[in-house]
Order: sequence, then C-alpha cells, then structure tokens
Amino acid sequence: MANTDKKVRARLARKKRVRNKVLGTPERPRFNVFRSAKHIYVQLIDDTQDCTLLSTSTRSPEFKGANTGNVEAAKKVGEIISKAALAKGIETVVFDRNGFQYHGRVKALAEAAREGGLKF
Repeated sequence: MANTDKKVRARLARKKRVRNKVLGTPERPRFNVFRSAKHIYVQLIDDTQDCTLLSTSTRSPEFKGANTGNVEAAKKVGEIISKAALAKGIETVVFDRNGFQYHGRVKALAEAAREGGLKF
C-alpha cells in the first residue's frame, strides 16, 4: 500500500468520526471544507433536508487567472462565503474540516470567514 493511500484512508477515518457528531440544520448549517492540491471548496449544508444552501470555491470566476492553491486564495474564499451567508441570513455555522488538519489553508479560510461575520 502506498503512503498516499494510508494518508487518504486516515483522513477518511477522521472525516467519518467528525461527521458522526456534526450535523447541519437550516438555522446552523454545516460549513464543509474540501482542500485539493490546486483548489479549496466550501459548502454550507443543511443535513436535515440533504441540500446545499451555499457554495463557493477557487474555481469561481473571481479567481480566473489567479493562483488558487495558496493561503491568500483561501482567505478570499472565506470572505466570499461569509458575505453570501450573511446576505442569506445565516450567521452561525458548524465547522466541518472534513478530516483535514486545522492549519494552513483550512485555518486561513476559517479565520477569514469569522472576520467576515460568521460565528462558529
């Protein structure tokens, strides 16, 4: 088994443990983060109705031609999602880091969303 297989399996195990405890509701949706090598994606999810309320990523038109795999891009995504959530009347969320460590781009995204007005 390759080292990357072990890392992916470990992240999926962490994800499963967290998802057993974290549940999004319409009043307090789940702030789900996915990080790939080149992009970062965010969704606000209502688990009671199994629907996505809002989503954004570095693949959005705002990032055309920009470097998307860095901390600055993650901060911008955090600002964008917080503005959109506040416009929809969502102020509090449950943070789901999706098994990723809370540092680097994930941490920058969360802090930018908090500065934008979201409460975790």
